Amino acid sequence: MQSPGELRWPEGKRGCMALAFDLDGPTGDAMLNGSIWSSPEYFTFGSYGPFRALGRLLDLLQDFQLPATFFVPAWVVEHWPEQCRAIVEQGHEVAFHGYRHESFFALSPDEQHAVMAKSAEIFQRYLGITARGFRTPSGDWQASTPEVLKAAGVLYSSSMRGDDRPYCIEVAGFPPLVEIPGKWEMDDYASLAYTRNPDFPKGGDRTASYALTLDNWQREFDGAMDEGLCLTTLFHPKISGQPGRILLLEKFFAHMTSRGDVWFARCDAVAAWYMQECQHAG
Repeated sequence: MQSPGELRWPEGKRGCMALAFDLDGPTGDAMLNGSIWSSPEYFTFGSYGPFRALGRLLDLLQDFQLPATFFVPAWVVEHWPEQCRAIVEQGHEVAFHGYRHESFFALSPDEQHAVMAKSAEIFQRYLGITARGFRTPSGDWQASTPEVLKAAGVLYSSSMRGDDRPYCIEVAGFPPLVEIPGKWEMDDYASLAYTRNPDFPKGGDRTASYALTLDNWQREFDGAMDEGLCLTTLFHPKISGQPGRILLLEKFFAHMTSRGDVWFARCDAVAAWYMQECQHAG
């Protein structure tokens, strides 16, 4: 296979930007342990993402004509189907993100298979799609997970941190799983989340300067594009889709699109192109 360092992006572009958003809603640890049902504040904090912030974000993406991937727990699709259908109708990708944002590290292979099968059925029933991508909800997985994903028909993952270019994870009996790695510096939770309970991230009862956050994101983007790399984001509508923060995203999008040497693509397009390039090189 071709070395990722030798990649030449489509259209003669220098670098690749794959915008991605985790539409978690109120799923996660508090839902899994049941505590969310006695915490209206946290439930509504999560629900704000699909109910209110998503539309604002979709409008912004349309204004800049930018494609994006949304990793969505299937529970969110069940409870906000109209909003999730709008993602697909506007030409964006919807990909797997667990059923209720489970930790795949804590699930047995059989439990992982069950989550993937349930999610696939819900995506087909409510959205009429067969998803090709996956982002692990908890940022980790077991050694068995790549095989589980391939058995579920998944082409790519955007879960690990092993590179700043796409790479392949070999899976016995299946074609390789393409990995589109992210980085925590491009996670809006790290700088913009304000939640008192649960305290996530730890010590997260604060927000960074919006100007500093924008500067950090722009530097990460420019550095990646200057080196011809592939950058993706771990943004959350309930965090960065709020009124003041959408202005931050607007400035970030304006900065990104001011360059003419960037291929903007959905994650599934990046993975499909990477596999084709590797096959040609091999």
